[in-house]
Formats: sequence, structure tokens, C-alpha cells
Amino acid sequence: MSAPPVDHHPPPLSSAIPRTPNKNWWLRMATHTLCVLFGQTAATLLGRLYYSKGGKSVWLTSLVETVGFPVLIPFYIHFKPLTYHQSTQSNRTNPPSILILSAIYVSLGALQSLTSILYSIGLFYLPLSTFSLISTTQLAFNAFFAFFLNAQKLTPLIVNSLVLLTISTVLLVLQSDSEETQVGISRKRYLTLGFVCTVVASALYSLGLSLTQLSFQKVLKGETFTMVLNMIIYQSLVASIVTILALFVSGQWNDLQGEMASFQLGKMAYLVILFSIAAAWQIATIGGVGLIFEVSSLFSNVISTLALPIIPILAVVIFREKMNGMKVIATVLAIWGFASYVYQHYLDESRPENVREVVDEVSET
Repeated sequence: MSAPPVDHHPPPLSSAIPRTPNKNWWLRMATHTLCVLFGQTAATLLGRLYYSKGGKSVWLTSLVETVGFPVLIPFYIHFKPLTYHQSTQSNRTNPPSILILSAIYVSLGALQSLTSILYSIGLFYLPLSTFSLISTTQLAFNAFFAFFLNAQKLTPLIVNSLVLLTISTVLLVLQSDSEETQVGISRKRYLTLGFVCTVVASALYSLGLSLTQLSFQKVLKGETFTMVLNMIIYQSLVASIVTILALFVSGQWNDLQGEMASFQLGKMAYLVILFSIAAAWQIATIGGVGLIFEVSSLFSNVISTLALPIIPILAVVIFREKMNGMKVIATVLAIWGFASYVYQHYLDESRPENVREVVDEVSET
């Protein structure tokens, strides 16, 4: 696929979505960030708890990642009247057709469903600490996709971060011989089903973020919270339908009753865990899309990746997983790679031309 023409003077984090760095903007950023960190961490830990106590359905865990979207409808009803006029004005010239909007929501929803399924398979076959560290490769993939789709520059600090994340992942592969897998499978299956599915899911997740940002910039052009909720709700609806169909076709739907009856913590705990996973993923989703709306897909992925090095530490404390020397080194490299990204964002935001752009945007408003 050939790269699209690159604008040599884009804002490093956002090109079409304006930002106003006032107190309200910082408050929104802090809220979105906390939603991503809390939601992703809680959902991942609860997913491991589901598997460790007798849960086996990867289709069900994939479904709960997206099926909780109806809780966002009250927010949609509340914010739509407040932002309708602004949204109408920003889209009154060449608004996207229903067909184009449907194509965006269906394609991104199907991509989200596939990503969720692959992540669930990876979490099922890998220890939580290994799964989380491998998932940090999503940052490297996002830099690649953002370069081609969102005109994101690859600076030396970003390249340094990509190298560190790659080395961290390679170390996890090398130490897989001596590591006990979650379900006692062979190393070959560990690599093919656990490692490969997690890496592919990380790549698809990053592609989805870049495509979401591209949709906001080039097609939707809706600079309101209502447009963010539209993206979440319709995309999650499509993803849920695809996953439900897969759940029925695979035949796992018939096994859920028995799985609930044999769950080690009881039927009530089974339902509470699944409900909590669904709620946590919705919190993380609204925070992630909010960060894309406010800044960029790359920054959203940076914040999402921040939680990943934290999860292995919690896995040692909560699930008594072993943290050997190789994992410690991989964790340090992942944190170092993340720090390189954060510092690059700090340098980008400190550039004088970005300050002038923000002042111009405020003046135009």
C-alpha cells in the first residue's frame, strides 16, 4: 500500500482536531486518561480472574468488551442537544452520507471484534504478565500506522522507543521455554496461539486507532463529544453483533450454562465478573476515543500502553505469577520505551509553532 501524501507542517499530535489548552481541556484530558488506565487495568485483571477460576469461552470475553455500550446512550441523549448546533455548523458543507458513515462504523466495528477475539485468545493461553508486556508492541505498530495514515513523524526518540519495545518482546519469546503457560500447553502452541494472537491483536488495535483518527479528521469532522459517542456506540454495536454470531456459530453458547454452574466462585460471582469486565471496557473505550478526539490516536495508545507495565506487577501480587529476571528486564525496557514516547510528546507540545497554532485556533473561535 503506497503512503498518502505527507503534509510537511502538521501539528505532531493532531491535524484536524483543534485543541484549546485551558483548564477545561486539561480536566478533560485527565478524566480521559484516568478512564483508560482504570478501565483497561481492571478489565484485564478481571479477564484473567475469569479464566483462572474456570471460565473458558474466548468468544464470551470478547463479547463483554463491546456489549456494554448501551450504558453510554444516556450520555448521548444528554450531550446531543448541547452540541447539536456546533456539530451542524461544522458539517454543513459536504456532510458525509449515510452510506459512508455506515461503511466507517461497520469496518471499524468488524475490526474491533476481530481484535477483541485475538486478545481474548492471547489472554487465555499466556500468563497475565507476559500477555501485558507483549501487548506493549501496540505502541510500535501505532507509530507505523500513524506515519502512513496520520502524517505522524518518526523522530529519533520514537525510533528508540520502537527498538526497546521490540527487544522487550523478543526477550519474552526467548524465555518462553522455561515458563509455565496458563493451561499447561506445549511451547509450540504457546507461541502460535498465545504470542502470535497477541501480537496480531496489538497490530489491529493500533490500526483501528489510526483509522479512527483519520475518520475524525477527514470524514466525520465533528468536533463535539456527541461525535465521539457516535463512534463508540455504532462501532461497539457492530462489533457485538459480529461476536454474538461467532459465539453461536462456534457452539460455545450451549456450553455457557455448564460453565456458569462449574465456576469456582459461584454463579453470582460469574455474572458479576462478566458485568464488571463489560463496564470496565466501556470506561476504557470512552477514555481512549476521547483522547483521540482531543489529541491523536498515537497519544491515546501511549496512555493505553502506560497501564501495561503496571499489570505484570499486579499479576505477581494478585495471581502469584512468577516474575523472573527476563521479565524484569522486559518490563524495564517497556517502561523505558514508553518514557521515550512521553518525552517526545512533551517536546512536540513545547514547539513554538504549536503554541502559535493554538492561539490562532482560539482567535478564530
